[in-house]
Amino acid sequence: MTDPPRPTTNNQQQWSRVRELFEWAAEMDPDAAAAFVKQEAAGDQLVVNEVLSLLASHERAGEFLAQPVAETLPDLLVPDASLEPGTVIGSYTVVRELGRGGMGRVYLATDARLGRTVALKALAPHLLRDPRQRDRLRREARAAAALSHPGICTVFALEELDGDLFIATEYIDGHTLGDEIRGGRRPTPDQIVHTARELSEALAAAHRAGIVHRDLKPDNVMRGQDGRLKILDFGLARSQSPLELTAATRAGLLVGTPGYIAPEQMAGERGDARADVFAFGVLMSEYASGAHPFATGAPRTVPAIGAIVAQCLRQSPDERFASAVAIVAALDGQPVAVPSSLRVTWWRIHQVAIVATYVLAAVFAFLIKERIETPVTVAIFIASGAAATIGGVLRGHLLFTEQMNPPHLAAERRRARRAIVLVDVLFAVLLLADAVIVARVRAVGAVFTVSLAVGIALAVLVLEPATARAAFGEPE
Repeated sequence: MTDPPRPTTNNQQQWSRVRELFEWAAEMDPDAAAAFVKQEAAGDQLVVNEVLSLLASHERAGEFLAQPVAETLPDLLVPDASLEPGTVIGSYTVVRELGRGGMGRVYLATDARLGRTVALKALAPHLLRDPRQRDRLRREARAAAALSHPGICTVFALEELDGDLFIATEYIDGHTLGDEIRGGRRPTPDQIVHTARELSEALAAAHRAGIVHRDLKPDNVMRGQDGRLKILDFGLARSQSPLELTAATRAGLLVGTPGYIAPEQMAGERGDARADVFAFGVLMSEYASGAHPFATGAPRTVPAIGAIVAQCLRQSPDERFASAVAIVAALDGQPVAVPSSLRVTWWRIHQVAIVATYVLAAVFAFLIKERIETPVTVAIFIASGAAATIGGVLRGHLLFTEQMNPPHLAAERRRARRAIVLVDVLFAVLLLADAVIVARVRAVGAVFTVSLAVGIALAVLVLEPATARAAFGEPE
């Protein structure tokens, strides 16, 4: 006897309510959960039916997980030893371990054949015991290797040595979108659109090739040192959980990362490209707002691309974009928010004015050194000159980036911000020390020096964040 078809909710509020009630009811015993759902749904039978259906799938998953591991997946008991630095695997030499997960361990390694650095993935032994699983991993790795797109982490090679399987991929030096979200800085509308385009174009390339990620989330997206995004583990995500290997024959198993899986995946169904579309919507909403869209039971507004994200988050797969290809087409007609040219001009003026202040302060430190030459004033002059040079170069770099490479300006401002604050505060302290020395012989000079010190400190700590917010719409 098969389960009756699940009703679908067509309203985003209903779907948010379904998620909220499911999370509460999943912690209760079945009888209490059913009564709780019926009471809290306030007569909305669609919500009641959907939550009860999800709870039934959840219980089936629990029954499977309650079986002894030794009986259900004995290969999980096989030890997974870590490779020591210096271990040679074919043409690869292990440098250090980068991380580990359900698929195995990932190492930083050097490739002696081509003289490059790679990420070497040593697949866990329990994934390789069954010849069918091994063949599947080979097929998926080859499919991922066939993908060629700047937004997708490149698979270089599939190596088999002494029964073990290794996948060599591009090594990306950078951080994840998850790190950016947890960092607390919110992107501007144009950065949101730019990020959405980068991700959707990479995802579309995979969907055109018939490859579905099925575990798209912020921690699977890297931003390299050049500011560009790359999606990790294409074609391999479907094998990340050893439990998924039995998904074709066992009902009720959730595949993917909770919080990013689509409703049909929550019900134990196998997701297609539309599951990636749903995960894309969750990811973009979280990236834009800093919080999961369903964390409080109501999706948040996403500046500039709110309608596109809302369609991605529809509960019914048929109501979403058919694939990321359709998202790209929708974004092509999406205007990019451009910062006010007048406000950006004021930001440029601020940078130039501060550089001019550096020069003036360094000259004044020189005059004080000439007037009162002591080891202390000489040291202050040398340090002031160095600070002026460093600060000027950093601010000049930002001005150059704003003119020649605007999409990366936000990333460069974040990189330079801490160094600029440190240099300016140090400069202010040096000037204050000079003011104390010169005050003994010339009060007017001391007042002028103090003014310069306070001006530089206030400019970097108060004025500059304000001009940046006005010009680019984001806090420093």
